Amino acid sequence: DAKKAAAPAIAEARKNNWRMAVAVVDPAGHLVYFENMDGTQTGSVTVAIAKARSAALFKRSTKTFQDTLAAGGEGLRVLKLENAVPVEGGLPLIVDGTIVGAIGLSGGTSQQDGQCAQAGATVLK
Repeated sequence: DAKKAAAPAIAEARKNNWRMAVAVVDPAGHLVYFENMDGTQTGSVTVAIAKARSAALFKRSTKTFQDTLAAGGEGLRVLKLENAVPVEGGLPLIVDGTIVGAIGLSGGTSQQDGQCAQAGATVLK
């Protein structure tokens, strides 16, 4: 299932000429699959894993944290949540209403990462 989720995410990146790293983790946030496209920036490796881990551990998209942080005020508390990544691109993987893991993408803009992550997450529904 991890490879099944990563394949359309990478396909979406290739279709748009984006160089991405994709990570898939189990529900506890442990890495189970990783793929790095040629030419992806080195920093995207750890960011993709962190986004996937965040989505799994908190059972929500990393965009949720991004939006909360962007609102300011009390939303700034997100910065103190250990392992919470406030950057779009991490999504829980849900099968039959149960979170079975999460996917994280990094290499483009936050929106591009999110678009590719969504392509991967949708395939398991």
